[in-house]
Amino acid sequence: MASPPAAYRGPALDVDRLFYRRLAGEEGRELVEAFEVPIRSGRAWRVPRGHLCRLRTIDGPQVGDLNLWHADDPRERFWAARTRQLQRAHVSTFDRLWSTLPFLRPLATITADTLTGHGADGDGGRVHDLLGTRCDPYVNRVLTGEDFDFHCHSNLVRAVAPFGLTEFDVHDVLNVFQCTGLNDDDRYFMKASPARPGDHFEFFAEVDLLCALSACPGGDLSVPLWGPDARDPIGTCHPLGVEVFAPRAELLADWRPPERAAYRGLHGVRLPEWTGESPR
Repeated sequence: MASPPAAYRGPALDVDRLFYRRLAGEEGRELVEAFEVPIRSGRAWRVPRGHLCRLRTIDGPQVGDLNLWHADDPRERFWAARTRQLQRAHVSTFDRLWSTLPFLRPLATITADTLTGHGADGDGGRVHDLLGTRCDPYVNRVLTGEDFDFHCHSNLVRAVAPFGLTEFDVHDVLNVFQCTGLNDDDRYFMKASPARPGDHFEFFAEVDLLCALSACPGGDLSVPLWGPDARDPIGTCHPLGVEVFAPRAELLADWRPPERAAYRGLHGVRLPEWTGESPR
């Protein structure tokens, strides 16, 4: 029996695959920044529009929690829920990462993913997760009664502070390299990441971006974080690599940054007309 079609469809969701394939080619690109995010920490950085950003595993599988903002206006930020609807619950090459209202445009387009062939495993688990969100010290306190300051939410809060952002700016994430799904009871599960050293996930910045990444304290998530079998997964934690590239200039000759959504209807509210009378 065929599954129902996707609810959200339309030409606006189509991408020029040939253009993004060309961007993914590594010949002639220039490395402009490279660094590592140590285990159980976070880092924020800028990616200029028209550049590529690669996240990679270094010496073992590691989940990374990613936030994105428009670098010039952080009110515009990654919208995980709408991206999940417009693209899919686990994203890969040619999927786009969309921004919040009232902007609603692609902040980034995924150009390369070495795990693109993973598909669904025997449990229905898939990688690069949008079903869940970041681990945080608040839910940890609820579930365990203990405080821990190196959850992804806290790592991201510390990472963006030098850029003038606060905890209120940290938002639902893309869980890069994370394997998740829904079980037979329709409940969220996490599995060990299938990533191996050298795997990478790369995206093209459609606008000027501020990015933040947390190296999850759960490492590759092969060890339960909560419940009767929970234990410290420190032995499964690895750093993550970040690289920013400038593609060959000729590849961008016909490219233009996406415009924000054109809707200007004021949600049906009508502004009063001025009658020419002065206020008293």
